Amino acid sequence: MLELAILGVLKEQPLHGYELKKRLAEALGPLSSVSFGSLYPALKRLQTAGALEAVEPDRSGTGGVNGADPGGEVSGDDETGVDDAVLPREMAPIPMTGSLGGEIAAFRARRGAPARLARHPRQARESQVGGSQARASGSGPGSTARRAKKVYRITERGESLFDELLAARGPSADDERGFGLRLAFARYLPAEARLGLLERRRAHLVERLAKARTSTRAGRERLDGYARSLAEHRTEITERDISWLDQLIAAERESTT
Repeated sequence: MLELAILGVLKEQPLHGYELKKRLAEALGPLSSVSFGSLYPALKRLQTAGALEAVEPDRSGTGGVNGADPGGEVSGDDETGVDDAVLPREMAPIPMTGSLGGEIAAFRARRGAPARLARHPRQARESQVGGSQARASGSGPGSTARRAKKVYRITERGESLFDELLAARGPSADDERGFGLRLAFARYLPAEARLGLLERRRAHLVERLAKARTSTRAGRERLDGYARSLAEHRTEITERDISWLDQLIAAERESTT
């Protein structure tokens, strides 16, 4: 059932794992939850079957400014306008030590840096260029580059598998969760299949209602007020569901005539 939901959601658009998890919660309903521990193994199974492929999003043309990537992390200059990664070690900001003696020593070391750089200008330029290249490639210590999130996309094989799973019949297809999931993607079914889905569900509920009424009448004397109220409440819910299905069936038949 999870595979059907994944394929149905990805049929609409490619998504990365976190967004896919959110969409699955919407498709499966508020009482169903999908953990990453079950989601990613299911994605792996679908990839192995050739139903999905994982690709990295195209980051070109994002319109980002100031070196900000689509994830919101800044990879260029900070708010001071100075890129620390391109500075030689002698000129890089020195962290606060927390002691007066340490601050004095740091200040003296910093004050002597310009003289050393003046004596070795070529070394200073090479240090700046090397720092810039490392920062740009994402390999240097000052780099904030990160791997792009994988985006999962349905394949042609996945489209066929989705159609097979959606049209499948059986006990799990007509129970509460199975019916709700298939109804969520019923727009992908042919009109005749949609009508069959609704009629099978209605027949299932009519049978359930008859059993519930028989059971309630047989045990009415043994039930206290709370138990009778609960049984009546469940009966009313089933009756409303049947009425709702009658409306859907009527609308479906009208649309096909």
